Amino acid sequence: MLALADIQSAKQRIGDAIFVSPCTRTETLSKLTGCEVFLKLENLQMTGSFKERGSLNKILQLTDEQRAAGVITASAGNHAQGVAHAAKLCGIPAVIVMPETTPLAKIQGTQEFGAETLLYGSGYDEAYTKALELQTEKGYTFVHAFDDPLVIAGQGTIGLELLEQVPDMDTVLVPIGGGGLISGIATAIKTQRPEVRMIGVEAAVIPAMQQSITAGAIQSLDGVNTLADGIAVGRVGEYTLPTVERLVSDIVTVNEEEIATAIMLLLEREKTLVEGAGAVGFAALHSKRIPDISGKQVVVVISGGNIDLTLLAKILERGMETDGRLARFKVIAADRPRSIAKLTALIAEQHAGILQMTQNRSISKVRLEETEVELLLETRGLDHVEAISQLLRDEGFGVK
Repeated sequence: MLALADIQSAKQRIGDAIFVSPCTRTETLSKLTGCEVFLKLENLQMTGSFKERGSLNKILQLTDEQRAAGVITASAGNHAQGVAHAAKLCGIPAVIVMPETTPLAKIQGTQEFGAETLLYGSGYDEAYTKALELQTEKGYTFVHAFDDPLVIAGQGTIGLELLEQVPDMDTVLVPIGGGGLISGIATAIKTQRPEVRMIGVEAAVIPAMQQSITAGAIQSLDGVNTLADGIAVGRVGEYTLPTVERLVSDIVTVNEEEIATAIMLLLEREKTLVEGAGAVGFAALHSKRIPDISGKQVVVVISGGNIDLTLLAKILERGMETDGRLARFKVIAADRPRSIAKLTALIAEQHAGILQMTQNRSISKVRLEETEVELLLETRGLDHVEAISQLLRDEGFGVK
């Protein structure tokens, strides 16, 4: 069983190479949620996530023979970069097996640290199986993403930092994939502050830890696509499950829309770029999944920030549509001179911006004397969208 002394030793071992990430109170999010919110910004680590802590603690304890043979791992991205970075620091070769669905940003980030990458399988579990095959074949040392006491001890150094940074914390929200991060943090904190609530957060589409605890045994879930790809683990660890059962107060889940909203809010309100897995803790807080937090000091672990920019663009656009800051209209107008000019003038009167506009006379759903105009407008909220719609209708336009 992992002990506090193991985590304290890990802190001494990796301390010179690991950035002590800030954990500061955010006034904006505190007002939004009704509690005192502190963000532990592990997205500011060299690799963009907490994963280098555990990887380095593991690799620093390899024998000379193991170092010569090199290391291998399987990862959806962040652990890959953590292992690659730690291996580079220690001057040993590393092979990383990544699912074929891994975002490009994480693949490139791993390669930049000098590791050899292999894309295999549709999810973590298939990549993991392939990595084990290569380990047997080539004699590498396998660095597990979460189910290794040395790796967990490295992740637990975050807990030691939190005890110093927010000594009066009441609740800590931690993302859960395989369970290594929360196992380490919970061991560090609960050993010294047993009254602190540790709450894990999973993606609703793949709640492997929650289901395993309910069943009293590890459950295997099929891989799925989720914004929180970094915690899309279908099978939790043999070591992490009992640790989570013993130390974690509750596990909650968040859906994809809640994750997307959290990413957007953290970027807009806090100027903090967060990936899906790193945003689930705040998603749970913002979506009111956490009971009894009014006025309490709540730490949200932002575990990583390695998000694909194409995905980020989609999330921001969808979020702006949900908030009513972007609105798509289909307007039926008379197909005669000055009709479109009148339409755009009415929109200008409402102080909305036209980002895109296309006109189609040939569709069968409008009469021959009509035309359909598609508009993408920049607006000020849902009330503003409704005001524009009503004005256009009052002026004789058909609005969808």
